[in-house]
Amino acid sequence: MATHATTTARQHRSPRRASGTSRLSRASWAIPLALGTLFGFYAGFLRRTGEAVNWWDVLYGVVAGVVFTALAFGLGRIQHALPRELRAVAYAALCGMAIGFLHSLTGDSVLRSVGMGLMLGAVMLAASFYVFYTRDE
Repeated sequence: MATHATTTARQHRSPRRASGTSRLSRASWAIPLALGTLFGFYAGFLRRTGEAVNWWDVLYGVVAGVVFTALAFGLGRIQHALPRELRAVAYAALCGMAIGFLHSLTGDSVLRSVGMGLMLGAVMLAASFYVFYTRDE
């Protein structure tokens, strides 16, 4: 009897620890850390209004980067428990809020910052939903 080729393929999963917690891969913390570092540098740079860099700008960038890193890491940890639609909305919300926050640091109006966040959040929603829909099992 001929069987379909996909029925014999095995899923390779990483083994779980005895305590029931899974090990963190390098990408699970390295990607949010790299994105948070870039976000923090850019937030500190935008806050700097043309003067020399002072310690408040550095502290502002560090705090913004730590908050973004924590949010991105938390989303990465729970993303597999969410359905693809809600996962796409979560990534769109994170992207939209981050872009809106960075745009507010340039000195433009709040309405323009919200508009930019919503516009780029909608683009992220479409892109992430497409990726999750075509690559989900």
